[in-house]
Formats: sequence, structure tokens, C-alpha cells
Amino acid sequence: MIANRAVHIVYAADDRFAEILGVSLVSLLDNNQDVQDMHIYILDNDIKKINKCKLLQITNNYHRHLHFISATNINQELSMNVKTDRGSLSQYSRLFISKNLPSEVERVLYLDCDIIVNGSIIELWNLDMHGKTIAALKDAFSKQYRKNIGLAEHDVMFNSGVMLIDLKQWEERKIEKKLLKFIKIHNGVIQQGDQGALNAILSKDTYCFHPKFNSVTIFYDFTYQEILTYRKPVDFYTEQEVNEAKKNPVIIHFTTSFLSVRPWIKGCEHPCVSLWLKYKEKSPWAEQPLWEMPKQKGLKEVYTKISKALPRKLCIAVSSVLQVYGRPFLYGMKR
Repeated sequence: MIANRAVHIVYAADDRFAEILGVSLVSLLDNNQDVQDMHIYILDNDIKKINKCKLLQITNNYHRHLHFISATNINQELSMNVKTDRGSLSQYSRLFISKNLPSEVERVLYLDCDIIVNGSIIELWNLDMHGKTIAALKDAFSKQYRKNIGLAEHDVMFNSGVMLIDLKQWEERKIEKKLLKFIKIHNGVIQQGDQGALNAILSKDTYCFHPKFNSVTIFYDFTYQEILTYRKPVDFYTEQEVNEAKKNPVIIHFTTSFLSVRPWIKGCEHPCVSLWLKYKEKSPWAEQPLWEMPKQKGLKEVYTKISKALPRKLCIAVSSVLQVYGRPFLYGMKR
């Protein structure tokens, strides 16, 4: 283990996602009982007392340290209304990760709530980051997305749902200050929200780890060739690497997809949904019913109906045009 130090894990959540965080927490602790010293920090965006008690119940069961930290509000920090693009405003609290954690913590593993830890995190924790500030998954975005956040065609774009962070370098390289400046310059309207800002600032300071450490939903919803057709990613992982990630994932990340719903929603058919439900059964939310399918409105509802009616090959081709060109074009117009 790195310098025999304790393992430090960070989540960020609001009350609505406390249950999802709880399931993730159970999976983390259940699969890492041999880690001698582990501290878990939750950047707390107004989680209610009843849910905090449930989260504490989980960590107490595994004899772990849990620390709630009041999350920094990005709107208050910048005196402006920042747009989320996807997810909730709570995600922006991780941009202040350095100032919110104890000064003696030098390395931290940030995890989104919508993940399941499927094995030991020690290999990831001990990862050689090759002098970079973070290690993350190379994400499947086209070159058009890069333009909107000031990146060159072959610059790295990463998924920020799993990030191994060197906090010492984060401080020394003034990452927080650079992130806030970027958000302010763009008037709080950024493609992919806080993830877009992180990519803009950390693209050249990111070590891309093996995809088994962040096995995202597109790996399961699409064949490898379909991923290339649908997303047209730049310098992406090999088919062998993606297949390895699906076969032996250390971390499974239930990202959004137009082809499927997430495991806490009724009707999920993700190949790993049974794993998520297994950890839900071990959580204080075991009796909580699954969420209803969210109602779609407007163009999204129309598109969902059309895509379901189309043959798969045509559906992916049409979706590719919207994903690769349409979405970045619309965001480009807002700049």
C-alpha cells in the first residue's frame, strides 16, 4: 500500500441519492474487509438526519470511519447560478475536495454514488499515476465535444465518476482555482457540467487507467463496434481491454444510457443489476421499493418512442448523429 497510509474514499451526495450512495457503500466495504485502515468522507449536500443515521449504520457494521463534511455550494462560492447539464448541483462539491478534506490526506479515491465496487480496490489505490494529478477512465467522446471546452482533437477526455487524486499536486497546481476560473469565464454553462470543467483543466494531467476500474454502462449496452459507431471516440481503449473490463470489473458504474435504465429503477435489464440488488438487500434500504420509471417529456419522449421503433442498426446510426454532432453543437451555440 502507498507508504502504508490509510485508504481514503470520498463520495458526494444529496438526500435524494443517499440510498444509492448507501448501496455503493455496502459494496465497497463488503469487498474490502481486509483493508486495515479506511476512512470514508461524504460531501454532504443536505442529507437528512434519518439517512445519515442509515449511512452510519453501514460503516459501524464494518467498523469503518465515516466523516460527513458540509459540501461547498458552487453557486454561493461564485455568486452565480451554475447549470448542471446532468445530475444535481451536489456533483460540483467535489471541485473543492482539497479544501474540504484533512490537510494530512495526500491521496484520495473519489467515487460517484451510482457505482458498485466488485472487488478489492487496493490495486487501484496503489496505482502508479506517472506524475499526473489524477487517474481516471478515458471516456468515449468525439472530437466535437473537445472543441466546446477548449481541448485539441486528441486531448484526453475522462469520466469523472471514479478518480484517484493526488491531493498534494491538486494543491500545488492550483486546480481548484483554475476550475473556478473556467466556470466563471463560461458563465456557469459548461458541456457535461462539472465533468466538462474537470476535463478542460485536467486533460493533460490525467493518467488513463484500465477500464476495469470504471466499467461503464456503454460497455454492456453496446458491442465494441457499436460503441465506435455511436460515440466515435478519440484514441479509445482496445476491444480486448473493454472485454476484460466487462468480464472482471473492479468497479461497475451504472451511467445513464438511452438503451437502458439504472438498477434502482423498475425494469432495469443491465447484466449486473442482480449485483446492485444484492447490496441493496444488505443495506438499511432493503425494504425500500425500486423507483418508478421517470416520465419523459417533449423531444426526449418523442425520441425514445422513435428509437424503440427503429431497427437497432438504424437506431444507433441516428443516435450517433445526435450524440456526436447534435449535442456538442447545441452547447457550442450557448458559449
